[in-house]
Amino acid sequence: MGEVSPSTVVITGASSGIGRSLALEYAAPGIVIGLVGRDAGRLEQVAVECRARGAEVTIGLIDVRDRTALASWLGDFHRSHPVDLVVANAGVLVRMPGGEVEPADDAFGLMQINVLGVLNTVQPVIPLMRERHRGQLALVASVAAFTPLPHSPSYSASKAAVLNYGLSLRAVLAGHGIRVSVICCGFVETPMIADIRDPKPFNMSSEKAAERIRRGLANDRAVIMFPLFFALMSRLDGLLPDRVRRFFYARSHRGRASAVNR
Repeated sequence: MGEVSPSTVVITGASSGIGRSLALEYAAPGIVIGLVGRDAGRLEQVAVECRARGAEVTIGLIDVRDRTALASWLGDFHRSHPVDLVVANAGVLVRMPGGEVEPADDAFGLMQINVLGVLNTVQPVIPLMRERHRGQLALVASVAAFTPLPHSPSYSASKAAVLNYGLSLRAVLAGHGIRVSVICCGFVETPMIADIRDPKPFNMSSEKAAERIRRGLANDRAVIMFPLFFALMSRLDGLLPDRVRRFFYARSHRGRASAVNR
């Protein structure tokens, strides 16, 4: 299949990180972009940058957990600008020190954003895209979808849910002209991981990540994963027996602790 370029794009979590970089990646004359997020000031700044590149921009100041408000905004936006691509990007990370369990409120809040927020984003546009027999959905997961991370159990579970949900949608919607891709990236320089002090192998800029995502979506890849070596290692890690995987995690944690103590 040849490359397909959307003319109307909606991105959630668009105020920073990958969402912002994707908006700027797509922004160009003739392109309409819907930016969804919770921070009015940062969203407006992204909008200014996109307009400077020639794009038409509409802002939705909405929390993706608000199912009713998001569905209403998406419907209104689609009536004015039929949507070609929706990127369900909004997400959060809860990361705990070794041996600590996530607080219940943090775990439930993460699931509401990372999982239900994705459903709230894509479910309203599926029937709209089916009517046109065209459209594309992009669900942002993570390489954490491939392996259970002991310091981020809710995050790992949420991204595994997004991966499987997206691939299931891809299978069921293929006959309706709707393309679905799941994005599984490693460490990307965003505010979400700014406080992580552990090593971040193969860390890349959000701009470079946006370029790879756009290429993958244009070529209708089922799973857009990068950096490739890190993603494949994460897949392999997820296939290891539990005892072996926990052994390597324990050794890795002790090594980091020793490095800090020195």
